[in-house]
Amino acid sequence: MSTPRVSPGTFGDLGPINWLVVRAMSIATGTDNAHIFATLGRSKGLFRGWLHYSSRMMPFGELSRRETEMIIIRVAHLRGCDYELDHHRRLGAKAGIDDAAFADIVGGPDAGWGDRERVLLRAVGELVADRDVSDATWNSLRRHLTERQAIALVLLVGQYDSLATTIGVLRVQRDEFASNR
Repeated sequence: MSTPRVSPGTFGDLGPINWLVVRAMSIATGTDNAHIFATLGRSKGLFRGWLHYSSRMMPFGELSRRETEMIIIRVAHLRGCDYELDHHRRLGAKAGIDDAAFADIVGGPDAGWGDRERVLLRAVGELVADRDVSDATWNSLRRHLTERQAIALVLLVGQYDSLATTIGVLRVQRDEFASNR
């Protein structure tokens, strides 16, 4: 990836509140400076609104943490977003996604999943590729998800698809993790 179009902010760029949030988020993710947060933090109040919105899907969403991570990893893979793959490989592991499951998520809905997981991954693929879900996939989803969970799924995919776009357009550089040094 080329040089960042917007560099991660410093204390002076972020202000005290966003700087503290970025520091806390960086520590929580195992980095010295989580570039996505330090970059988006430059948008001041918009950053805090985005964090609130995002947190309502992950980690406090309607779907299980494991399913949420599966969905995020699949979106990141389909969008070629290594930044998100780096982070959600680690977060997914905490939610029970080992290396084999990670590889199966990347492999897609036909990688030997049960019906629920297969339908979730199929819906993710359709949403990313077509910006829609076929009636057949929707009907399959609704056998497994409540109305509220189905809405949450669409919002979650849209959020991480948008985040992949943001990371790419702003040329956000991948983070270094403490265990990678």
